[in-house]
Amino acid sequence: MSVTIKDVAKEANVAPSTVSRVIADSPRISPATKKKVRKVMEEMGYYMNYNARVLVSQTTQTIGVVMKHSSSHSFDNPFFSELLSGISKACQENDYSLNLTTGESEEAIFQDVVKMVQGKRVDGIVVLYSKEDDKVVPYLMQQNFPFVMIGKPLVDASNVMYVDNDNVQASNEATDYLIQLGHERIGIVGGEADFEVTKARIEGYEKALATHGCESREEYVKYRRDGSYESTSIVQELLELPEPPTALVVMDDFHALSVITSLKEAGVDVPEEMSIISFNNTIVSRLSSPALTTVDTNADQLGYYSAETLVEKLKKPDMLKRSLVIPTNIIERQSCTERSKIF
Repeated sequence: MSVTIKDVAKEANVAPSTVSRVIADSPRISPATKKKVRKVMEEMGYYMNYNARVLVSQTTQTIGVVMKHSSSHSFDNPFFSELLSGISKACQENDYSLNLTTGESEEAIFQDVVKMVQGKRVDGIVVLYSKEDDKVVPYLMQQNFPFVMIGKPLVDASNVMYVDNDNVQASNEATDYLIQLGHERIGIVGGEADFEVTKARIEGYEKALATHGCESREEYVKYRRDGSYESTSIVQELLELPEPPTALVVMDDFHALSVITSLKEAGVDVPEEMSIISFNNTIVSRLSSPALTTVDTNADQLGYYSAETLVEKLKKPDMLKRSLVIPTNIIERQSCTERSKIF
C-alpha cells in the first residue's frame, strides 16, 4: 500500500495541511519543519502525486528546452550534451523536469514551442541560441512567457534574461594566442552566419588582427553551410589561396575535428603546417589527434545558470531582468605551434 500524506503527517507529528504546504514549499512553513517533514517523507518512501500538485498549484514543475537544431542533429555535438547536463543538474536541484523540442526543422521546432506554451506543458523555457530572424524569442516575448536565453539577444537585450560568455573577448584572446606564436595569416572557420555567437567571435577575431596590425582578409573567413560540420570544401578553398593561412580559429571543437580530418586528407599536418585553436573544451578536444588547444566556455555552467536563473524568475516573477557572463580561459594542448617552426 502506498504512503499517504496522512501517514507522513502522523509520523512527523504535524497536521496533513502542514505536509501539503511543505510539498508546495510554502513560505508559511519554517525551514526546520520543512526539513523534518521531508526527512520523514524520504524515510517512509512517500512520492508526491505530481498531477494533483499541478491542479493545486497551477504549475507543471517542467522547464522547456529549445534546441538550436533538431535534437538528433544537436546531439552529434557534445557541446549541447554538456549544456543539457548543466540544465538537468539545476532542474534536479529544484525539483523540475525537462521537455525538449523534437522538431526536425526550424518551423517544427517553433510549433513545438507553441504547443509547450499554449498547452501549458511547461512553466518556462530555456532557448539554447541567439539567432537572426528567429521566430521563437519574439513569440515568447509577445506571450509574456518566462524564458532565458543562452547567448546574447540580437535585439532588445536589456529586456531579455540571458547567460553567455563574452564571445568577443574570448575570440580576441584566441586570435591573440596565435599571433603571439608568430602567426600573421590567420583564418577563422565560423558557425552559421546568422547566429549571434558567430558574429561576436568574428568581431573578436578582427579586433585582435587590427590591434597587432595583421591584415584582415575576407577570403580567410569561412562559415558552416546548412548546419553541416563537413569541412572538405572549406579546407580546399583555404589551401588553394595564393597565400593560405598558417593558423585557424575554429568556432567549435566538433567542427575543428572535422577540419583536422580534412587537412590530414589534404596532406597538411597539424600543427606543423597548420595551427588550430577552437572553442568549448568538450571531450572531443581531448580525444582529437592532436589534442586541441581550445577556449573553455564552461558549457555545463552556461546550462546550469540558465536553468537556475529561470527557476528564480518563476519563483519571483517581479525580479529585475539580468544577464550573467560565464568566464572563459584557454586550455593549451598540442594543436598549435610557433610559426617559426613551420618554415
